[in-house]
Amino acid sequence: METSLIIQENIKRNYIPTFNPLTGAGAPLLRQKLEIPDFFLPEQYVPAAMLDVPLVKKIQHDGSIRDFIEKSLHVTYSEEDRDKVAEMLIRVRSRYDYPFYAYSFQHIKSKQGADMHFKLNRPQRRLIERLETMRLNGQPMRIVLLKARQWGGSTAVQMYIAYLQLVIRVGWNSLTVGHEGTSSAEVNSMYTNMLELYPTRLLHPIGEAYAENEPKLVGVPGTQNLKRIPQRNCKVKIGTAERPNSARGGDSSLVHCTEVAFWKKTEGKTPEQIVRSATSGVLYQPDTLIVYESTANGTGNFFQREYDDAKHGRSQFEAIFVPWYEIDWNVLPIDKAIDTSNPNDATYQFAEWLYLNRNNENVNNLREEPGKYLWSLWEKGATLENINWYITERKKYTDHGDCAAECPTDDVEAFVHSGARVFDRYHVEGFRSACHPPKEIGDITAAERKGKQAFTGLHFTADMQGQLWVWEHPEKDLPDETVTNRYLVVVDIGGRSNKADWSVIVVFDRYWMLEGGKPVVVAQWYGHIDMDLLAWKAAQIAAYYNNALLVIESNTLETKSRDRIVDGNQAPFILNEIKEYYDNLYARPQSEQDIAERKPVRYGFHTNTATKPLVIAMLVEAIREKLYVERDERCLDEYLTYERTQNGGFEAIVGYHDDLLMTRAIGLYVCFKRMDAPMIVSAKTKAVTHKAVISEATL
Repeated sequence: METSLIIQENIKRNYIPTFNPLTGAGAPLLRQKLEIPDFFLPEQYVPAAMLDVPLVKKIQHDGSIRDFIEKSLHVTYSEEDRDKVAEMLIRVRSRYDYPFYAYSFQHIKSKQGADMHFKLNRPQRRLIERLETMRLNGQPMRIVLLKARQWGGSTAVQMYIAYLQLVIRVGWNSLTVGHEGTSSAEVNSMYTNMLELYPTRLLHPIGEAYAENEPKLVGVPGTQNLKRIPQRNCKVKIGTAERPNSARGGDSSLVHCTEVAFWKKTEGKTPEQIVRSATSGVLYQPDTLIVYESTANGTGNFFQREYDDAKHGRSQFEAIFVPWYEIDWNVLPIDKAIDTSNPNDATYQFAEWLYLNRNNENVNNLREEPGKYLWSLWEKGATLENINWYITERKKYTDHGDCAAECPTDDVEAFVHSGARVFDRYHVEGFRSACHPPKEIGDITAAERKGKQAFTGLHFTADMQGQLWVWEHPEKDLPDETVTNRYLVVVDIGGRSNKADWSVIVVFDRYWMLEGGKPVVVAQWYGHIDMDLLAWKAAQIAAYYNNALLVIESNTLETKSRDRIVDGNQAPFILNEIKEYYDNLYARPQSEQDIAERKPVRYGFHTNTATKPLVIAMLVEAIREKLYVERDERCLDEYLTYERTQNGGFEAIVGYHDDLLMTRAIGLYVCFKRMDAPMIVSAKTKAVTHKAVISEATL
C-alpha cells in the first residue's frame, strides 16, 4: 500500500505546468487573462499590475486594437496605426513581464554555441519571481543567491541587469565583479553577445529616429573595463576580485558579485572590503540591485556569513537557494529493475526498495549514500527519477561533502568545510527554533564594582545598550523551601580590546533536571572588559542568580598575554580575592595525595590537553542528543565553524571565535559530570521533598 502511495505522489511531482513565456502560461507572478482578438497574441496571461495601465485598460474596455483606434483615438483605422499600438502594448508588457521580454528580445549562447531565445528554466523563474516581486513593490532588490551548479543563475542575473538598464531606467550604471579574469570575461561576453542581437529600435522611444547599424556598446577613453550604451546613457563595468581597483562601484546602481565564495584575500584587501567598495555607491531606493551569487565553498568565508545573515533576516538581503532536484535535467528514468526476475515494473520496485530501506544507515562503499539519506531526499520533495539520478551522480565522489558542494539538497549541507567539522550541522540546526531575542537587556549593578560592597544593593538595571541579555530572571526560593544546585554560571575570559577574544558569562538554569528535563541558558553577558572586573562581574551575576555555582575558566588568568596585560599567573590573586566575598566558587578536584599534602585549593576550571577533549566530547553528546536548551543563535554559528585540526586538537576556523562555545562546553561538563542534581529542600526540616515538576520538554 505504501509503495502505491509513493507512486501516486511521484506522478504528481513529475507534473510540471507548461511554461510559455509568450502567452504567460506557467510564468511567475500573479497573472490575469487579457484578450485582444487582433493582437498577435489574442489570449495572454499578464501580470495583474499591467491591467491597471491606462492604455491596457482602454483597449480592454474597447474590445480590440481596431476599436481602440476608432473609438478612443477617433481616427480612421490603418495597419500602420495598428502596428504602432501593438508596439506600445509590447513595450508596456515588457516593463511588467520580464519572462516575456527575455524570450522575445534577449538571446544567449546554448551549450552547443548557437544563439537561442532566453527562455527561463524553473530555477531561473524562481529567482526572477523574487526580483520582480521586489521591483514591482517598489523595494530595492537585494539578494544572496546560493547555487547548485549549471542552472544559469549568473546568466539570469546578467540578463536581468540588462533589462533594468535597457527597459526600466535610463542612466542606470552596472558593475559586475568576478572572482578572476576568466569569469569576468565570460560574463562580459554574455552581455556583449546579447546586446549585438538586441533590436536597436527598443533602445529608443517610440517614434524617435535611429540607424540600424548604430553602435550599441562603445568604449570609454582611458579605460579597459568600462563601456557605455549611448542610447540609454548608462555604463557597463567589469571588474575582478583579483584586481580590487577594478571593482570600485562609483556611481553604479546595479551590482552583481559572482562566485563570491571563491574570492581570495589579496594584499591589503579582503572580500568584505572589495564588496564594500563595489556597493558603497548603490543607494537604497527602488530599481537598484545588489546580488551576491555563488556556489558554496565551505564555511567561514564572507559568502557563507552573508547568506546566513540574509536567511535569518539580519541584513537588507533575502536568501535564495535552489536544490539540485528542482533543476529540470537532474533526472534519470528508472529503466532497470532491482529484481531482474521481474523486470516489468522497475519504478514500482525502486519505490518499494526506497521505502524498505528508509531507516538503513549502512553503505557498502564511500561512493554510496545510505537508504536513510535517500529517503530523506524523497521527504524533501525529490522525485524517484531525481533520486535515481543522484545515486548515479554520487558515484563520482568518495565524499558526501564533495557531492553536496556541487549538488546540495538544502542550504545546510551546501556549506561543507574542508576541515573535519566537530558538530553535525543538522543537529546544530535543531537548536535554532528555541533561540530568540532576550526579554530584557541591561546589566547587574551594585554599590561597588569590586570588593566587599560589590554585593550590596545588587539589582538588574535595564539598558538597551547593556551587555547582559536576560531570557529569564532568577526565580526566588519560597520562604519554606529552597532549590539547591539550581543555577550555574560559567565564564570564558577574553581580552579588553575590540580585536581580542570576547569575554562571556553564561547562566544555566538546572531546575528542569529535577524531573528529567534539560538545563536552559537563561542569561548571558558578552563584551570586552579587564579580566579582574570581568571576574567580579561574574560573581555579581552569580550572586543575583541565587548564589549560583561560579565556574571561571582560568587559562587566561594563568597565561602571559600582551593583549590582556597579564604579568604571569594572576589566577590565585583574582580568584582568592573573590573567594573572600563569594564562597560558591568552583574548585578543581583534588587527588588524595593533594589532600594528604594539604595543597591549597585551586579555583577555576583549567582547560588543557587532558580536560579539553572531555568537555568537547560532552558538548558533542549534548548537541547530538539535544541535552540542553540554547537561546543565543550566535553560539550555534560558533558550533558550525569549529573543527578538529590535523594534530587532533580543536579550534575555530580562522577568523572566527569559540568563546560562546567554550562556556557551553565547560558548563555542560560541570552540569552533568561535576554538580550534584538539583533538589528541593525544606527550610524547616532540611529534608528533601519530592515535588512533581513538569519538564520543559513536556511544556
